[in-house]
Amino acid sequence: MATNGKAENGVTEEIPGLPFPQPAKIQDIHHTKLFINNEWHTSSKGRTFPTVNPATGVKICDIQEADKADVDKAVEAAKAAGERSAPWRKMDVSSRGRLLHKLADLIERDRVLLATLETMDTGKPFLQSFFIDLDGSIKTLRYYAGWTDKIHGKTLPVGHFMSFTKHEPVGVCGAIIPWNFPLLMFMWKMAPALSCGNTVIIKPAEQTPLTALHVGALIKEAGFPPGVVNILPGFGPLAGAALASHMDVDKVAFTGSTAVGQLIKETAARSNLKRVTLELGGKNPCIVFADSDLRLAVEETQKGAFYNQGQCCTAASRVFVEDSVYEEFVRLSVESARNIIIGDPLDPRTSHGPQIDRKQFDKIMELIESGKKEGALLECGGQAVDDTGLFIQPTVFSGVQDHMRIAKEEIFGPVQCIFSFKSLQEVIDRANSTKYGLVAALFTKNMDRALSVSSALEAGTVWVNCYNALHAQTPFGGYKMSGNGRELGEYALAEYTEVKAITIKLNNIL
Repeated sequence: MATNGKAENGVTEEIPGLPFPQPAKIQDIHHTKLFINNEWHTSSKGRTFPTVNPATGVKICDIQEADKADVDKAVEAAKAAGERSAPWRKMDVSSRGRLLHKLADLIERDRVLLATLETMDTGKPFLQSFFIDLDGSIKTLRYYAGWTDKIHGKTLPVGHFMSFTKHEPVGVCGAIIPWNFPLLMFMWKMAPALSCGNTVIIKPAEQTPLTALHVGALIKEAGFPPGVVNILPGFGPLAGAALASHMDVDKVAFTGSTAVGQLIKETAARSNLKRVTLELGGKNPCIVFADSDLRLAVEETQKGAFYNQGQCCTAASRVFVEDSVYEEFVRLSVESARNIIIGDPLDPRTSHGPQIDRKQFDKIMELIESGKKEGALLECGGQAVDDTGLFIQPTVFSGVQDHMRIAKEEIFGPVQCIFSFKSLQEVIDRANSTKYGLVAALFTKNMDRALSVSSALEAGTVWVNCYNALHAQTPFGGYKMSGNGRELGEYALAEYTEVKAITIKLNNIL
């Protein structure tokens, strides 16, 4: 094991005193085709693309590539499965819940395998895949399984009329999934959609299709009717654009960059005005007040900065520290960053893996160089670890100014930017001076200040004395250019239902 360097190999060796599961041994990947109507299909044009392990640069396998014709086929299957006479729509709503619970059981059964596939495809450390991504996926399924028989309307007082509402499925829902949390984002979108009685077409990111395809096999094993869930690995300009523009797709949910989200919203409007839910980028502020537990603030902000190699829309990328504790906060942050273990993601001792691909790696390194050129102080990191993978050292900049590129652009890499501030109003104004509004955090022991500042911050989520505290019950989404709509919690159900009002005239017999 190494500190701030490559951990030793030996994925399957026993680690004394470590009561954690070991990664599965992957001999063969069984699911590489398109999943349509509960069957496996080759792509219409026979094209494939490789999925690559970012830790090694070695191809894992070839995947069938969906294009417009395959999207048409999947939409046809999903539309048929959602017809009022089809088994899915006629199914007792409690039975839908049981199917979602069954799928959660099967994912729990295959947890080690799915965590291994996720780590091979994304480069994230195995224990993060196993304990965080898999746990979140299972909890999301079970949460929405419990909602299936609780989605109902209201009766309304309107004089000599009987008026009531019904909540009905939107219809065919397309979901375009990012590469940073492939399985978790699959569940964030599929689970509420199915809970409301919709049918779904999933397009996983081309970098990370493996867990989505394995879940396709589990969906069939669980007993979902054909066509209810369809999975189309492919590329955004072909498969993603075809979903967004399809006249028989009723809703699209997308997680990814703001630029692509804008294209999807425009495309949806130009087609059939389909609903769109967007969870986009962030340049998220964290405010550390002098009265906070400083070590807790360091620990949580670095989780926010470096978790998943910084490849999170929620990344804690702007840390504002009150000037009286600024130097101590920087010192503790550098000390913490230097103790992060970088290495083989399948080694359970590793806590920091590679970036997803060369394009992302180069973008991060270019932004790190810009920070140095513009006058920020590089406290630690800032270098590639070696040339065998796409590993970048956890990087800490101090003395960051608001005009710098690293202060304004979404880096999506392991770079922590630390600013200083003097007054409360100053830091609120600076925190809000961004086009984004996804999440924010603050650290203080003063609860009056915590509540006041939380109300003043322009963000869909505000964490107090914690970071990345996400739960299936709590809605998630952004202000401003961080997106539209909400995922998770009861609020997500509104994104997947139509409200129908029915009014009946009553005879006045009294």
